[in-house]
Amino acid sequence: MPSALNNKIEGVLSEHSFDGFSDWFIKFNNPVTLWELQPTYILAQISFLVGAFITLCHALKNGGRLPYLWIATVLHGLVVEAASYNLEDIDNFWHSQTPVVLMGRRLPIHIIALYPVFLYHASVAVSRMKLSTYAEPFAVGLLVVLVDIPYDIVSVKFVHWTWHDTDPNIKDRHYWVPWNSYYFHASFAASFTFWFHFWNRRISQKSIGTPQENGFCKQMTCAVLTALLGMPGGVLLFLPLYHPLHDIYHIHSEVTFMILFAMFLLIIWTADRRPKTNISKEDPGSKWRLPLFGHLIVHYGLFLSMVLFGNPEKEVSIGLHETIGPCNETVSLQTAFGSVLQKRKYLCLSDYDEDYFDFKCLSSKDVLRPGMNWYKVCGTPFENRAEYISVITTICIIAFVVFRNLYSNQFTKSSQKGKKE
Repeated sequence: MPSALNNKIEGVLSEHSFDGFSDWFIKFNNPVTLWELQPTYILAQISFLVGAFITLCHALKNGGRLPYLWIATVLHGLVVEAASYNLEDIDNFWHSQTPVVLMGRRLPIHIIALYPVFLYHASVAVSRMKLSTYAEPFAVGLLVVLVDIPYDIVSVKFVHWTWHDTDPNIKDRHYWVPWNSYYFHASFAASFTFWFHFWNRRISQKSIGTPQENGFCKQMTCAVLTALLGMPGGVLLFLPLYHPLHDIYHIHSEVTFMILFAMFLLIIWTADRRPKTNISKEDPGSKWRLPLFGHLIVHYGLFLSMVLFGNPEKEVSIGLHETIGPCNETVSLQTAFGSVLQKRKYLCLSDYDEDYFDFKCLSSKDVLRPGMNWYKVCGTPFENRAEYISVITTICIIAFVVFRNLYSNQFTKSSQKGKKE
């Protein structure tokens, strides 16, 4: 690695200390240095920030409850991220540093934008399916997973973040992505959607996208309550399925997610087979629909381009990672059903199973010592680039067909019934 770049890196690596609250709350890093280290990471950040802006413009253009839906997604994201960094049992991932990072160098600014990109896109698309109210949360949950999959698979391969090595809740992986990451997105998105509709029915009595206003205070109350209850509701969805099967019977997390996926899909299919009564003739979010679809093309195209042309072995992630330490120290995790699971307290440099990163790019000055949690890791080459291309291409095709049909087809059960008559 060139000495000039090494000097720039030292300026970032030496700054895991806080000069007062403002320095802890927000930190600005040199984007040129970060681009040289992780160009794909900068591109991903731009995509999410642009996506958040486009979804906000769509919300403001269409009005009604959509702006409050957008606000609720951002607030929900802040609640989830803050809890993840401060609750020891779920503090198991660390983002690489970004030009703007919040909360003690833990929360990149684009992660806040990620929540409206995932949840808003999915919510608007699902609203066009004209499903019964009980099925909409599950449809949003699966669409969020569809938007998330290429991001999860490709970003971890390019070391945009790293996972805890031995946490039993994220041990089972899919291209180094914990199966529980998909379970998390599906369940938390479903909970978020349920609470958003629930509070709006109880407080504002307005359907999504309707132009009538029902008072700023009422709408903001719905948004705040949704943001606060989205995470607890998502956690509850882990209780009947994941925890008993995984913690008690030691069933692989892939199986628990697939069961959840099948249950969600069955609910959606059942609702789709039973036409919803009193369907509104209004098309929620009909204005500015093309930019929404355009951003989805950019989103999927970006991650497909990364596996086609990117070189993860040239990416260097700097910042917070799992603390290095002795291999024989463990900590206990208390599960919801009383079981006690174990994980290593520290990253064991001589025995870790995270093949998407190594330390081969470190110079002689980069000495890793016990107790360190602020260091750099290096990406590793694709073991089989063609496999990644095949997987991401398939996901992109599925997503294109799904979203194109949802955004372009003017289909309602009532109109179909009218044709038959």
